[in-house]
Amino acid sequence: MTTDATNATDTGNRAWALRYQRSWDRQQEWYMPDREERFRVMLDMVEAFVGTEPRVLDLACGTGSITARLLDRFPDATSTGIDLDPALLAIARGTFEGDERVVLVEADLKDPHWPALLPYDTYDAVLTATALHWLRTDALDGLYGRLAGLVRHGGVFMNADHMPDDTTPRINVAERIQRHARMGRAQSEGALDWAEWWAQAAEDPVLAAPTARRFEIYGAHADGEMPSAAWHASTLREKGFAEARAVWCSPSDTLMLALR
Repeated sequence: MTTDATNATDTGNRAWALRYQRSWDRQQEWYMPDREERFRVMLDMVEAFVGTEPRVLDLACGTGSITARLLDRFPDATSTGIDLDPALLAIARGTFEGDERVVLVEADLKDPHWPALLPYDTYDAVLTATALHWLRTDALDGLYGRLAGLVRHGGVFMNADHMPDDTTPRINVAERIQRHARMGRAQSEGALDWAEWWAQAAEDPVLAAPTARRFEIYGAHADGEMPSAAWHASTLREKGFAEARAVWCSPSDTLMLALR
């Protein structure tokens, strides 16, 4: 595990990184057409609880999608992005090259010692999106306990992710059919899915080696779980958060907020 506090990159210029940022956004929006609305509500809640100059931990930051929107809306914010994916971190490093508000940390969230690599002991807000379903519930349970120690009193943790409800099978089937029909139409018009995006990244001269390493780390896809929103809320309270509930949802996604 290594810490990159310089925001320097050997992998290309910022224009290259921004092209990949836009490409990643389009690929993610194919799965989640309400993605920008979800980010807006997340940042609304940041402002409501901790103001417009927050110190934020962008957990499993990927390309830095949350950090980019955070700094656009709150120019006086600071962000620590943490991830293990070498390809997505390469894009993040290019995107935020020279920006002293951003520190990027390479670490494995399943390693219990990862908080020691952070530049700060506490954060006003910890934010994550479409990432923690890569973890199984035992690992997520431990992660939530560590996050309770990182979020300051009065601060917030927010997780936007797939949180299905197995008690509503007919609703789930109808939603899935409608969603896949929309995705099929978008794909016929040229939208890339996750596998196609990574196939293109593997052919990029800058991303080819990091992409190969990321598949060595993660395999073809997550070996994780997607517990319900009720499980997330209950577990967060058990781990030390004072309150926790959903503050936004779409037919397929939920934004969970936990108050320390």
